[in-house]
Amino acid sequence: MSAIVNMKLQSTQPSASLEAAQLARDMRAKGHKVISLATGEPDFPTPQPIKQALIDALQANHTGYPPVQGIPALRKAICEKFKSDNDLDYDPAQVIVANGVKQIIFNALAVSLEPGEEVIIPTPGWVSYSEMVRLNDGVPVELPTSYEEHFCISPEALEAKITDKTRWLILNNPSNPTGAVMTEKELRAIAEVLERHPHVYVLSDDIYEHIRYSDEDYFTIAQVSDALYARTLTANGVSKSWCMTGWRIGFAAGPKALIDAMRTYQGQSTGGVMHPAQYGAVEALNGPRDFMADNLAQFRRRRDLGAALINDTDGLSCHTPDGAFYLFVSCKDLMGAKTPSGAVIRSDGDLTRYFVEEAEVVCVPGAAFGMSPFFRISFACPIEDLEQAILKLRAAIAKLEISASGEPQ
Repeated sequence: MSAIVNMKLQSTQPSASLEAAQLARDMRAKGHKVISLATGEPDFPTPQPIKQALIDALQANHTGYPPVQGIPALRKAICEKFKSDNDLDYDPAQVIVANGVKQIIFNALAVSLEPGEEVIIPTPGWVSYSEMVRLNDGVPVELPTSYEEHFCISPEALEAKITDKTRWLILNNPSNPTGAVMTEKELRAIAEVLERHPHVYVLSDDIYEHIRYSDEDYFTIAQVSDALYARTLTANGVSKSWCMTGWRIGFAAGPKALIDAMRTYQGQSTGGVMHPAQYGAVEALNGPRDFMADNLAQFRRRRDLGAALINDTDGLSCHTPDGAFYLFVSCKDLMGAKTPSGAVIRSDGDLTRYFVEEAEVVCVPGAAFGMSPFFRISFACPIEDLEQAILKLRAAIAKLEISASGEPQ
């Protein structure tokens, strides 16, 4: 009997961040006092007015099948958000709502990629980009960045990666996992390259737009180039900044032909997003944002404490991120170290497994993001948990035998 699962799925890797988060849940269920630094999910509650809007929608019996593209009120609010936040003009017909930005990205790739076409992904990059490209018969092409250059994208390196098979460039700004934020100048340099290659489209994942620690203005790539506006899909959502991860509301705006195709694809797969959640998102986008400043202040305190503790720990180092809520930690000095049991740490995966076993702290290995030896810490958790977790990592590292040469002992 042949296998029921096709070869494409057999070679697809599960999401490393979701797997790490599930590991933490499983360990807690067994009675372990594990601290998870794996999940990219704000620990703040959804603001009450947004929750009330969902309740009101239920009371008004908005419980039928929703329109696939999104309710008109929400698409109108999304257009107003793009105009006020990004100075981008879109018509509601150019907007689609989906079950999170992940579905937006997957659907865009599904309707646009032909087998063998390439998608350029700056690395380190979010764990799901490459796998979603592969699932849609595309070829992910890594565009490496470096720790020494603070993970900035080189226009020259981008130019060198573009071929006649290139279909998309994916930009994530601010970045998961590094927290790097592209400036207007950097985006214009990237745009100048792409303007010379009109067959390349841009998928701009801006989900962390409002989680930034600088007072500098924010820019998205469709905003800095008239030429790219016509071939950019700008994706965003309410999950991170509005603390609505479980509501599953992502949205995007872009060329109408692409949006129409995504609507057709979504209509034949999941359909639209549940009505009450969409009404909550209308309130989120149209309502006050006062809570964001307090949330950002708490994230900043955690960021500063976490970076200071990491950089004061032997064998670890990290940059202080400009956006998002992650520390991307270099652990190259721990490669080759021996654990108390005599095992050799040969990779960031070995190290994060050791952290689970020795410290009961869950992190995500850098290999999942396309760069080793690193690991990612999320500071979207209470500051007391963050401090305790890093101190436990420090204690676990102190038990390692570290070779001065970095070679296995």
